[in-house]
Amino acid sequence: MKKIILLFGPTASGKSKLAIDIAQNYNGEIVNADSMQVYSEIKILSARPDEKQIKHHLYGCTSVNDNFSVGKWYSLATNKIKEINKKNKVAVVVGGTGLYFKVLIDGLVDIPEIPKIEMSLNPLGRHMMINSYSNKYPGIFDHLDDLNDTQRLYRAIAVYDYTGMTVTEWHTKKNKKNFNAEEFIKICLIPDKKEIQNRIQRRFNDMLDNGAIDEAKNYYKSDTWKKSLHTANSIIGLREIHLYLSKKISLDELKNDVLIRTRQYAKRQYTWQRGQMKDWKAFDDINYLDLQKKVTSYISKT
Repeated sequence: MKKIILLFGPTASGKSKLAIDIAQNYNGEIVNADSMQVYSEIKILSARPDEKQIKHHLYGCTSVNDNFSVGKWYSLATNKIKEINKKNKVAVVVGGTGLYFKVLIDGLVDIPEIPKIEMSLNPLGRHMMINSYSNKYPGIFDHLDDLNDTQRLYRAIAVYDYTGMTVTEWHTKKNKKNFNAEEFIKICLIPDKKEIQNRIQRRFNDMLDNGAIDEAKNYYKSDTWKKSLHTANSIIGLREIHLYLSKKISLDELKNDVLIRTRQYAKRQYTWQRGQMKDWKAFDDINYLDLQKKVTSYISKT
């Protein structure tokens, strides 16, 4: 039996429930690979799973007031997986953040800890800044496929200002790997997009019933909410609930806006899966019992 089972899927695909069943069947413990579920203050809106049935790790493991990076997750996840393996148990890594899985498999260049920079520019200001940095430091943004991704854009500037090297130059260095390729069983869920849309709608209604608005109200009191570029602020539902509480949109508009954003997020996850996970075993079953049976059979034979 291999020691690390990877389970990727779009939001609302049922991967958290399946991960629990896998862990129960194979004497495992679950490790989170979702960049939004790491924040302790946001449990309902990030769809953090119930942790009572089996041991879960790296859920709510950091505060929204702290900086959290892919590198930090990689370090924490590596240590946790090794701890699980030392107990002769199986690590089940589950989530929807494709980049987390990529670094777990491929490793990560050991870039020094970079102080985060905060900027707030309008589109014109951002365009002028991009031109200025591109002229002074050719290649600084070569690794970006979307210059509108402000978080990665400012990260590129911070890396260069702090280290004197572009992110692309850092990426040419040899990755530090903590695991071998044969240690992984790689599984991804690709249910029908219409089914995902229906699940997203039902799930957000449940979130509202379970206190999502109160959770958001508490979050708005934090200093993090005032930092528009903080990763936690991109959690779907926070911005929309704020508009609803400000009486700028109705409850129906709130629900519709969240549905649209979550659909767009799921689409990006499907795109990642198609481009980055071609060697993963994919399952498109909608019926949960069928899915569970097929995945269990596949794991047993791998």
